[in-house]
Amino acid sequence: MLKLTCPYCGVTGEETEFHPGGEAHLTRFGPGSSDDDFRDYLFQRQNPRGVHFERWRHQYGCGKWFHAARCTVTLEVFGTYSAQVSEPPADVIAAIRARRPDWEPAQ
Repeated sequence: MLKLTCPYCGVTGEETEFHPGGEAHLTRFGPGSSDDDFRDYLFQRQNPRGVHFERWRHQYGCGKWFHAARCTVTLEVFGTYSAQVSEPPADVIAAIRARRPDWEPAQ
């Protein structure tokens, strides 16, 4: 079971207190975009084995969306952070590299 900490209200709880929202840090395409870009935005997702960045909502708490970095194999959570950033913060990257020295971000 995942244990997540909401970066807004500081509550730590099991994943059942939160709601997953899919992959984080997507480039959003909408009206005026090409059909290929819009298709990719809607349907094409990474599903890596290992470190993954996801969106979560504190459903039974403050209700805010945030991002989490976790390992899809071990369910280890490296950190949570605001959903208002466009890339993972340095402290989360450092936590990942401390546990996975050979990890490199996906391109």
